[in-house]
Amino acid sequence: MSEFSLYFGLGKEHILDYINGYDHILFVLALCAIYSVHDWKKILVLVTAFTIGHSITLALATLEIISVKGELIEFFIPLTIFITSFSNLFRSDKSIEKSRVQLNYAFALFFGLIHGLGFSNFLRSLLGKNQSIISQLLAFNLGLELGQIIVVALFLAVSFILVDLAKVSRRDLKMVLSSAIAGIALVLLKDRIFW
Repeated sequence: MSEFSLYFGLGKEHILDYINGYDHILFVLALCAIYSVHDWKKILVLVTAFTIGHSITLALATLEIISVKGELIEFFIPLTIFITSFSNLFRSDKSIEKSRVQLNYAFALFFGLIHGLGFSNFLRSLLGKNQSIISQLLAFNLGLELGQIIVVALFLAVSFILVDLAKVSRRDLKMVLSSAIAGIALVLLKDRIFW
């Protein structure tokens, strides 16, 4: 197995690890909650914006160019989940306006910056003192992206079954999913208060 495929697999597994990576899965689901199957291209762009954001800070923190206290990041990650899911509760079910979609991309990119800092300690411990980490970072981030796309595909499949086949209201699905994620995020926030 090549080093590239090793780090690619680690990135994918890091997202799909529903025991240790559930906060990241919750965030991706919160991003998806306002969309339907027909919006799959918008969701992929949104998730990719998130990946770009966390790739930037993942690289900067892994290379020790920036440093943020771990307990601060561990608090801010569920805060981003809460903000995203809570804001979903107030979004109209009518077609999403262009400006609102662009705002979602900006939020995904910005919140991705925060989540990337959370991954940096994990990746830095894997890389050790390796001087050339470009290919490892690229492989890890591509694996993360694939993991996110798998989460999105599962969400879209469930959404299709519930909304398009079982005729569950899209609004009801959004409200239930976003409320549940917001509630979980509040518990995580309480558990991760650092002051």
